Amino acid sequence: MPETKTADTSVILVCAGNASRMGGINKILMPLGESSVIGVCMTAFQKCPDIAEIIVVTKAENFDIIRETAQKLNISKLANLTEGGDTRQKSVMQGLRLVSGTSDYIAVHDGARPLVRPEHISKVIQDARVFGGATLGVPVKDTIKTVDDGLIIDTPPRSSLYITQTPQVFRKRLYFEAVDFALGHGLDFTDDCQLVEAIGGKIYMTTGDYTNIKITTPEDRAIAEALL
Repeated sequence: MPETKTADTSVILVCAGNASRMGGINKILMPLGESSVIGVCMTAFQKCPDIAEIIVVTKAENFDIIRETAQKLNISKLANLTEGGDTRQKSVMQGLRLVSGTSDYIAVHDGARPLVRPEHISKVIQDARVFGGATLGVPVKDTIKTVDDGLIIDTPPRSSLYITQTPQVFRKRLYFEAVDFALGHGLDFTDDCQLVEAIGGKIYMTTGDYTNIKITTPEDRAIAEALL
């Protein structure tokens, strides 16, 4: 008999933003496909066999509708909801407090990236098991310029540049060590890889695909609907 793989990863879905670029519209509750942005997102992680539990960090006013959405979609892995902090890092830390002691890995994902594929979630988790940390990303398609005061000062080689996506996955012990370091030094990062990089952690770039977009503006939702 083949060995059954154990679900060993807790995912924290970060959905606590203020939607300033959406004109105040709550983007995670916007309709998408046959559900909503958060519904499609939770479904992707529900379908990934490596995910043991889903923790949603959002505003308290969203709790009831997210629970209702999870019930309608049979999201059995939804374990907890909690309120976010006033920065991304503080919001993730709120979710960390609820992570099961039996999980070996922490995945952090933008709740506004609903089109992530279960197979890519598994792929980045597998790479994190090997390297200690990994993130989904895709190679940049355009030439990138470094600009200072309106003038181009450098053209980095495109072959080494990637657009970083989520989920970003880390060995739990490593991630907690990075969090302790940040708290001890008064550091606040907008990217979880930066957090782990600050203590010398090595992060593998797992190639995903370009459909794993983040819904930031009203136009993005139309694109996501078309892709879905």
